[in-house]
Amino acid sequence: MNDQEEYIEYIKGRKSSFKRNFYKESLKEIESLKEKFPDRKPRILLHACCVVCACWPMDFLADAFDITLIYNNPNIWPKEEYDHRLSELKRYLHERWNDQIGLIVTEYNGQEYMDSLAFGKDDPEGWKRCFFCYEKRMDEAFRYADENGFDYFTTVMTFSRQKDSQKLNEIGLKLQQKYQNTKYFVSDFKKADGQRRSNEICDAYNLYKQNYCGCIFSFR
Repeated sequence: MNDQEEYIEYIKGRKSSFKRNFYKESLKEIESLKEKFPDRKPRILLHACCVVCACWPMDFLADAFDITLIYNNPNIWPKEEYDHRLSELKRYLHERWNDQIGLIVTEYNGQEYMDSLAFGKDDPEGWKRCFFCYEKRMDEAFRYADENGFDYFTTVMTFSRQKDSQKLNEIGLKLQQKYQNTKYFVSDFKKADGQRRSNEICDAYNLYKQNYCGCIFSFR
């Protein structure tokens, strides 16, 4: 099977009705937390790519978890866009959460990161270049969570309609096998009116809504 045929099969699979319901699984995991952590909220490290994708997941998780965000996104191009998204995220954490949710910002190495994605410069959006990018950023953030005592790790990227939540959770569950101390929290944040809730938050706080995922390839 060549790459084009493989991509077509993947797209057909995305339209299949035989999918795991990660939204329901996330609710079940939340229901189990009081028994697993009777004396405290578990700590979760939440990978955030932008405030649009992060604002509703924070609301969704806040009652059950002690949340810390990690902004690990060297894929975002250009640097001005990276800075703008980070600034909006910081503003929202201040205005909505009174800076009670922590934020970790990793090093920006944009050109080096772009070079690592060049193998897939001709890929359609949402294909192998994107899978590589998801996994690379999630792996780095997962490692931080494991090394710093977090009980759970997850990513807000399952919120996006343009991203395959089945694939993202597959990556997260695979990465969980690498780490001993931190569990991957499955999610599908777009479900149960997630998009509507995010739009309401964005409108209420006049948040910046970007019109592309982040890298130079998606920008083009």
